[in-house]
Amino acid sequence: MKGLVVYDSVFSNTEKVAQAIGKALGSLGEVSTVQVKTVTPDQLAGLDVLVVGSPTRAFKHTEAVGGFIKKIPAGGLKGTKIAAFDTRIAIEETNSGFLKFMVKLFGYAAEPIAAKLVKKGGEPAGQPEGFIVTGTEGPLKEGELDRAAVWAGALLGKYFD
Repeated sequence: MKGLVVYDSVFSNTEKVAQAIGKALGSLGEVSTVQVKTVTPDQLAGLDVLVVGSPTRAFKHTEAVGGFIKKIPAGGLKGTKIAAFDTRIAIEETNSGFLKFMVKLFGYAAEPIAAKLVKKGGEPAGQPEGFIVTGTEGPLKEGELDRAAVWAGALLGKYFD
């Protein structure tokens, strides 16, 4: 299996999750984990799985992640399993009715990332997933790196047996 985990990170939380996912996926093949700004077009060639992650910023993914996906040619992910994740604040743990309303209205980063990857020809390998940070800058909630590894393992178990 050839895989690529692409991420953007602002406070290093998303990077930590990406590394945990890459390590778990790497148990079955050649997997690289790279920051979105360093991805080259040749890294997308011949992929079996592409996982893309971003922090949720203003209810969406970062501009760098959007730009990366936009550069993938139409049909460029045909035959590639895709998955998407984000890091986010647990909305149920806030006391802000306004923030809860905004999240309900606009959502998080993972779902739009997955939808855009599917439009490029990718086949979903699992549901988009969010990993929780305890504040704007983090840190990650305890256990989230383990949960990221389990999520990645589920992708492998479902599609790469």
